[in-house]
Amino acid sequence: GIGADNDLYINQAIVFIEDAIQYRSINHRVDSKSLWLYRWYYSRTCQWILSLTITIILALAFIEKPSSLTVTSDVRYRLPAWNPPCGLTESIELLCFLVFVVDVSVKSYLVGWEEFWKNKWLMAYILTLIVSLTDWIVSLSFFCAENVRIRRILRPFFLLQNSSMMKKTLKSINSTLPEMASVVLLLAVHLSLFTMFAMLLFARTKDGQQDKEWVVYFRNLPDSLTSLLVLLTTANNPDVMIPAYSKNRAYSMFFILFTVLGNLFLMNLLTAIIYNQFRGYLLKSVQSSLFRRRLGIRAAFEVLSSLKEAPANAQQSYVSVGALQQVLQKVAMDSRCKQAIMRSLKTCSCDQLSAAQFQKLFEELDKDAVKQHPPSPEYQSRFMQKMQFAFGHPYFGYLGNVVALANIVSICVVLVLDADKQPSERDDFFLGAINCFFILYYLLEMVLKILAMGLKRYLSYPSNRFDGLLTVILMVLEIATFAVYGFPHPGWRPEFMGLLSLWDMVRLVNMLIVFRFLRIIPNMKFMALVVTTLLDLVKNLRAFAGILVVVFYAFAITGIMLFEGAVVPMGNTSVGPMNSWSIGRTTLMTLLSKCLSRKADFVTLFGHFETEIIYCLLYLLSINLICRWAKIYFVAWWLISSVIWVNLFVALLLENFIHKWDRRCHRESLSDIEYQRTVELMFRDVLEEPTEEELMEKLHQHPHLQLCR
Repeated sequence: GIGADNDLYINQAIVFIEDAIQYRSINHRVDSKSLWLYRWYYSRTCQWILSLTITIILALAFIEKPSSLTVTSDVRYRLPAWNPPCGLTESIELLCFLVFVVDVSVKSYLVGWEEFWKNKWLMAYILTLIVSLTDWIVSLSFFCAENVRIRRILRPFFLLQNSSMMKKTLKSINSTLPEMASVVLLLAVHLSLFTMFAMLLFARTKDGQQDKEWVVYFRNLPDSLTSLLVLLTTANNPDVMIPAYSKNRAYSMFFILFTVLGNLFLMNLLTAIIYNQFRGYLLKSVQSSLFRRRLGIRAAFEVLSSLKEAPANAQQSYVSVGALQQVLQKVAMDSRCKQAIMRSLKTCSCDQLSAAQFQKLFEELDKDAVKQHPPSPEYQSRFMQKMQFAFGHPYFGYLGNVVALANIVSICVVLVLDADKQPSERDDFFLGAINCFFILYYLLEMVLKILAMGLKRYLSYPSNRFDGLLTVILMVLEIATFAVYGFPHPGWRPEFMGLLSLWDMVRLVNMLIVFRFLRIIPNMKFMALVVTTLLDLVKNLRAFAGILVVVFYAFAITGIMLFEGAVVPMGNTSVGPMNSWSIGRTTLMTLLSKCLSRKADFVTLFGHFETEIIYCLLYLLSINLICRWAKIYFVAWWLISSVIWVNLFVALLLENFIHKWDRRCHRESLSDIEYQRTVELMFRDVLEEPTEEELMEKLHQHPHLQLCR
């Protein structure tokens, strides 16, 4: 009936608008049952359950045999780790697999069977589940005694397929591979030529005493290749040239030439090529996201214009304001946007909306989220007004920065003077006294600012919240110190009492004071620009962090399986025989744990990308614990993590920084307004709006939506 059709159109419009808000594709089933299932699937509860399941199945690697639940990772000294009984982790895995089966079934049904056969990700999802379940059955049939478990390597795929941004990133990387391959080939030619030169230059001679370079680094072709490949990462520099340099200084020219050509030219050329190919990645991605949003809004307009209450007009379609208000009541969207659209509808004098008016209403979604600070309190007293002017002035903030700098300098002076003193010789009176003085100043500053600005306005600034929180913590620590150890006095060195010693308390206070000095960053424009660029990068480019986790995880699990039992722990004979795992396993799993616990600290991880793995390779090869073919594993790791991934990250960092720098140079500073930027908003001014013809053509290609016109 007419009522049922109208309800269907309303529900379709609700889902299409929600698709537009989340930048989702609208190519899914649109009948009433499918729409209910679709909204249920994308509800917060379902998506939270799916994310939790992915986290659990990835975290199983830390408790499965070999378990990582030990205090130390040193295989010589750690006690035997707790290994879960057969069936425990397998039961958790099965529950996770069941969630994934439901996930892929719902996704496959919603897109429809025709679209399903075109979707490579869904096909790969099903294949991964089949292989994983088969491997799970094999594990149980062997009573969990088998060492090679293929499903462990496949686990990162579940994380990969759940993120549309990670899929786009992989697609962009795939398009960049041909150009990267040409430079990698050039690197291989460079390496091969210098390997031959090295074997000729450092050939074996009659004098065995002069052959140290040949014995250690260039004995044969594989050794020569390995030595120069490691030199390309600078991990064995200058060790590799010391024997030859000791013999004749002129030999250093060979190594300098190799390093200059390889590191300064070819590696940086690779970075330039990747940046050139990849610099439009974000722009293309955001352009396609904008098209999805416009398409979703237009689809909502088209279905609402099909309502029976809408007036028939052969020339142009219209949507009634009442119908849109009914839809907006049920749409899950940001309250700010919803209120802004509702206000626009109330101020609109017309009862019908054209396609252009409808689209313009939803441009509110594209606008910056503006945070306006509450007003300052209005005092009647002239004295209070003068106080408000003085302590609300920016110069008062600058004075606080000068005091914070003086605090840092005083701490540095005390640390330098006490660096070589024994704890028994150290007098903490001076440090305790100056800490007490500065903390009292910070407390006074906070109170005066709250008085001048009002509590709500004071808390509306992130820098004030940061200052206030640290000031309160510092006050609590100082009061606790005085309660336990008394007030500072000459020779203030009481014995250890309570949870922390006096020196621990003082150190904790000093660390917080040093941390508080970061308050100066917003006052230094260039430094603030760099910091906000990095924060935006971490916040908005989670896809790269996800791919980093995927790469670490896959290589760590592969290393566990390849190098099992390669190293027998020595040094802790009291523990007895252990089912040991290799240095590769220890190193890689340590790296993985660092990655998972410190995802944002990319610079620290980059330091480990090359050196730890290359040293691991050299050590294992030197003591003949792994075969020569194991080099492929380590070289593949170096190429993927260090050469490709790091350069991709550098390219994105440059693109984000340059774009933000250009925007900051041309943007007026607004003192009372803070703009919350996202990736979608960064490129808003350079995006192209899709045309009417493009939108309608795409809508008519919808596999499940039949439009009236």
